[in-house]
Formats: sequence, structure tokens, C-alpha cells
Amino acid sequence: MDEMALLKRADGPVTRSRLRRDLTALGLGGGDTVMFHTQMSAVGYVAGGAPTIVDALRDVVGERGTLMVTCGWNDAPPYDFTDWPPAWQDALRAEHPAYDPDLSEADHNNGRLPEALRRWPGAVRSRHPDASFAALGAGAAELMSDHPWDDPHGPGSPLARLVARGGRVLLLGAPLDTLTILHHAEALADAPGKRFVEYEQPILVDGERVWRRFRDIDSEDAAFDYSSLVPEGTWPFEVIAREALAAGIGNKGLVGAAESHVFDAADLVRFAVAWLERNLGGAS
Repeated sequence: MDEMALLKRADGPVTRSRLRRDLTALGLGGGDTVMFHTQMSAVGYVAGGAPTIVDALRDVVGERGTLMVTCGWNDAPPYDFTDWPPAWQDALRAEHPAYDPDLSEADHNNGRLPEALRRWPGAVRSRHPDASFAALGAGAAELMSDHPWDDPHGPGSPLARLVARGGRVLLLGAPLDTLTILHHAEALADAPGKRFVEYEQPILVDGERVWRRFRDIDSEDAAFDYSSLVPEGTWPFEVIAREALAAGIGNKGLVGAAESHVFDAADLVRFAVAWLERNLGGAS
């Protein structure tokens, strides 16, 4: 989309002060811990791009607040490399660079903001290569520390700590199906048929490159079989989020030109766990 189209979408440039006003009207405020997902094209023409959004969010949450994003690792080896011919596997194992929290790029599929935030001076990134998060602000170190190697969306994870801190989740023009916090609900839900993946990735241990095996819920193809619960082609998180909104969980409003949402992380996770267990035949 060209610049003029973006300008028209938002009736002019979306500036730092405009973002600050809109985010405050949506319900964010000083001291908040906010995990955010952004679709910049929905917002309009943002004067200054990704850094302007980070600056506006920092203005709103203030020095006592914290910002958080999901990063992942853009150049991680594929899960299925262990199915490659042996010579190919050997070459990858011999020379694939280790995940480096300071240098490894965030997954490009997550948009521009995770990479912008994780490179911000003072930002802290978690140690897990495949499910890494980054945070900036007063609670950043606490949120990111000792990210569990296995079950990295479950207890003790940055997502669990976001909930424990009374954190919030902001969708800044991003669709409802991008709610990473719902992977935490999947990890917690006591329901049958939960799907897991195991994979290997290289990490740094005392400065040495080491291949490690990891285990997690299947966050890529779905942790459960949702085929009987949601329309074909629909990611289940959208259905869960819409039902949460209908139940009074979350606020909706415009930021720039973008329909945006704010959820209390604990309320949303509690609702989602109950939804999963009720609909998938788990604990009552």
C-alpha cells in the first residue's frame, strides 16, 4: 500500500502524540506491563515507522511500565532437518550458528515491531531460541529470566510472568488470531489430545555452541484438534477471542485507523483455559 493510501486511511499522518492519545483512550496507562502485536499497515502512515510506535507506547506506560513482544528466531533450523540426508544433517550440525539473544533476528513473520523492540537500548531477550520473547522497561529482566527450555509457553515462561504481573495484551491493528498469550492457555489446559513437538536447535552454553533438544506444545499447526469447534480455515484463537469479547473481556477502539484491542492477560487466559477444557472434554 502506498503512502497516500495510508495517509487517507487514517485521515493524515499517525504521529507519536496521536498514538499516545489513542492508546490512552483505549485504556492503557502508566505502570502497565503490555505485550503487543502490531499490523502497521492497518494503523495508517506512521510518521517515523516502528520506532514511533515504541516511543508512543513507552510514553503511555512510563518509566514504571514494561513492553513485551514475541520474537522467535528467524533463522532457526527447520524442525524437520533430521529427515534430511545424513550428509546434509552433518553439514548443518557442524556449522549452523547458535541462537544468540543479542544478535539473532526475530522471526520476520511477526512483523517489524519485535525486531525493533529487541534491538532497542536496554531491551532484554529471553534465552529460548524457538519461543523467545523480548521486553523493555522496569520489569524486563524479571519477565525474561530463566525462560524454561521445555514447555516454553507454560508455567515459568514469560507469558506466565506476564499474567502474574497483571499484564495486558494489546492488538494494535493486529488480527485476533495473533494472540500469542493463548498458547499459554493451551499449555495450561487439562484437555485430552494435546499435541507436542520435539526439535533440536543450537544454543550457546558458556560460550560454546551446543545442540539441545526441546519439547513444546505444537504452536505452529495447533496444540489440539479444533476441526469440530471452528470453521474450516479459521485459526481457533480468533474464535476464542471473539467469545471473550462477547463475554465482556477486553476493550476495543481505534488507534490511528486500526481497530485495536486490549485484554487483561489473566482474564483472557482464564477464559481460554475454561473454553478449551469445556469444548475439548477436559477438566470441568
